[in-house]
Amino acid sequence: MLWIATAAIIIFFLVAYRKPKIVPGKMQWIAESIYGFGRNGIATEMIGHDGLRFAPYLTTLFVFILVNNFFAILPFFQISPNSHFAFPATLAVLTYILFNFVGIRKHGVVKYFKNSLVPPAPWYILPLLIPIEFISTFLIRPFSLSVRLFANMFAGHMLLVVFSLGAVYLFQRDNFSVVFGPVSALMAIVMTFFELLVIFLQAYVFTVLMGTYLNGSIEAEH
Repeated sequence: MLWIATAAIIIFFLVAYRKPKIVPGKMQWIAESIYGFGRNGIATEMIGHDGLRFAPYLTTLFVFILVNNFFAILPFFQISPNSHFAFPATLAVLTYILFNFVGIRKHGVVKYFKNSLVPPAPWYILPLLIPIEFISTFLIRPFSLSVRLFANMFAGHMLLVVFSLGAVYLFQRDNFSVVFGPVSALMAIVMTFFELLVIFLQAYVFTVLMGTYLNGSIEAEH
């Protein structure tokens, strides 16, 4: 599924920009709208003017997560790769490396970690705050990124499985199945539309948080 998603994204953008026009066609317009959303709605909004150089990465990250999430409701697949913890964890590690690299490159190692770990507070409370800042910035961030995406996609998959298989089972039983079978089938349809919302929302949230972390590493000030 990862290979299919990657190939589909590359082919789409290559075809969309194969013969770019001043007045774009439908495919070029869609591609430009996607990049415009990533540039203006995420990169510039979260990071500011410096966000323009991160727009290609953030847009790619958003589209990659979105397409892989979409497998959750795609017939014959019906599960997202992000329902397996290893894949969100890998994306979180990549973002972790990137925002630390950007911060260190701009401020230097000492100043970056000093600004990230030492808040403007009285000296006697720093022994308590510094470990909290370290855990929050360098441990919780990648963990929360990966768990949030994984948990939402896995939970959505399980709900669809429960209601879909529940409907199949109930339609094969007697007694109250004539009542509960259609209810379960209806809930499967409702949860599919709800999962569609989650697919877009989780891709957006992951990318926005990445933009926030990049902004924090660039500013590196409390």
